Amino acid sequence: MGFSYDELHIPVMAEEVLKLLNPRSGGIYVDCTLGAGGHAERILEASKPDGLLIGIDMDESALKVAGERLKRFGERVKLIHANFAELDRILDELEIGEVDGVLMDLGVSWMQLSDPERGFSFQVDGPLDMRMDRRNPVTAMRVVNELSEEELRRIIREYGEERYAGRIARKIVSMREIAPITTTGQLARVIESAVPPKARRGRIHPATRTFQAIRIYVNRELENLERGLKSAIERLRPGGRICVISFHSLEDRIVKRTLKSSPKLKVLTKKPLRPSEEEIKRNPRSRSAKLRAAEATSTDSGGGKEVGG
Repeated sequence: MGFSYDELHIPVMAEEVLKLLNPRSGGIYVDCTLGAGGHAERILEASKPDGLLIGIDMDESALKVAGERLKRFGERVKLIHANFAELDRILDELEIGEVDGVLMDLGVSWMQLSDPERGFSFQVDGPLDMRMDRRNPVTAMRVVNELSEEELRRIIREYGEERYAGRIARKIVSMREIAPITTTGQLARVIESAVPPKARRGRIHPATRTFQAIRIYVNRELENLERGLKSAIERLRPGGRICVISFHSLEDRIVKRTLKSSPKLKVLTKKPLRPSEEEIKRNPRSRSAKLRAAEATSTDSGGGKEVGG
């Protein structure tokens, strides 16, 4: 493979996740976004000798990598190729009613970003794909070349919070009339040419927000997050905990609102926890991470000590 597992995926805020999730022997834990298995490995270690981990991922390639990493845990691991929005169905099929902990790490994995064929990043040129689950018929190429200017503008504005959404959508439509836009590099250049010169010199690349918006749309990320959170909360047994790591404001708003509004939960993080400066230096991709956590209680008021401030 050419990489160690830790090089493939450095789990974000792993120590903070373990402290809040508090895995223990005999517990049942769900890693809804397994990736390369970095968080899962630590949960399994902390829940020895008989904690059970259910690892879910839409990406079949990630499941194969995680399977190798976690095979030493044997029957304590169950890997599922699915979207975490299907959590109720997954647990029903496993004949599991309640769980002791749920983790969601909503970031795009390094494996996906660094593979040109997946089309997630404009840093490397590749086909416009962006599907986390390759069974999904909707690709970024279809979105860019088939949707109306009005719909593209809406997607880029709502999911990318891009102030130049109108200009970018208009430019995409005019350029695709000449020839289809088929690669990440092409799309990045089209976006760059659409924004004012001052926006091309900003802290982030002018294509960043539009790529985020298209990826969210292709994978129905916000709808799936709402469904997955609802199911996860319902399945937590009293004392069970949920931890969610988000990487942009749209996700974080949903997580904050959902955890705070649930009568079943006691929020453990008054404010989201952020990675330390040391972690950001070690893993720059962690810099925008926000970790929120809550505990299921047997009464509406509940217990639990808030973390953060």
